[in-house]
Amino acid sequence: ETRFACDKAGATRHARLETDSRKPRACAAPQTSTTLLAPTGAPLPDTDGAQPGSSLLSKYWELDAEDKRGIFNFVGYQPNYVLPVHVTNRINRSPESPTQASVSSPEYKSTEAKFQLSLRTKIAQDLPAVGGDVWVAFTQQAMWQIYNGADSKPFRNTDYQPEAIYVLPTSKDLRALPFGWQWRYTQLGLAHQSNGQSDPLSRSWNRAYLGAGFENGNWSFTARYNHRLKEDIETDNNPDLVSFRGRGEFQLTWARGLHTASVLYRTSLRNTDYGAVQAEWTYPIFKDQPNGLRWFVQAFSGYGETLTDYNFRQTSLGAGVTFLQF
Repeated sequence: ETRFACDKAGATRHARLETDSRKPRACAAPQTSTTLLAPTGAPLPDTDGAQPGSSLLSKYWELDAEDKRGIFNFVGYQPNYVLPVHVTNRINRSPESPTQASVSSPEYKSTEAKFQLSLRTKIAQDLPAVGGDVWVAFTQQAMWQIYNGADSKPFRNTDYQPEAIYVLPTSKDLRALPFGWQWRYTQLGLAHQSNGQSDPLSRSWNRAYLGAGFENGNWSFTARYNHRLKEDIETDNNPDLVSFRGRGEFQLTWARGLHTASVLYRTSLRNTDYGAVQAEWTYPIFKDQPNGLRWFVQAFSGYGETLTDYNFRQTSLGAGVTFLQF
């Protein structure tokens, strides 16, 4: 009887284990993305306010500890795009400057292609004593007369810009600003920009800049002051560049759901007749891949869409795709 009771108890335990093994097991819920630009394959949260850890400026400049990605990781900097159609109301066929004679260019067409490639990488992280990170970047922008077969489809202008940037995150006790805004970072930079041409088409300048970034939910605002480094008048290809192109840059960006939009205003800070306004809008081609290819529309009005056109006013509109998000 004792053996029978033990066998019966063992059978009961075995049956219970089999029953438990057939019960569906609970799976951990997937983690919810809190980024404003979601990982590939994940839908974007449609939100009107900021979420914990959803700082777009922090993810862009790796300001917070959880957003740090180390050094020598190449990511996007300025927008990377290809605009197969770029139309301007005026085309600069005789570029000139106070120190460079006018040059008659080919019969350029007002419809062309425009593209930009821009990369950056961090070369130092959390500097001793001072904190902050050091980045280097390179941007190339080109205007291509791809529809101008009569002149062998030349590149009308190509600008090259290497730069070095020091970014210092704002400490938590200094971030809070009125109306819900937060001061997220301060930056110092050195940049060289050139169109790579020889005289009399050569245009270039060197500058140091001081900037800052602010955000409030889906909105971010950046401001920058450019100080041009002096050159000898004998070698200066464009001595009046900042009077046309501007010393100050102010950009307002909005990112909500799948849409992003931005407006950039450049001003000389002395004369409102000069400077420029540029507006951009993007939307993913594939909604389940918001960090992949995105539709891209860009509108520009003012001076300095290119270095060659720094003192030439025009209004343009381009459409295409953007890629390589940060």
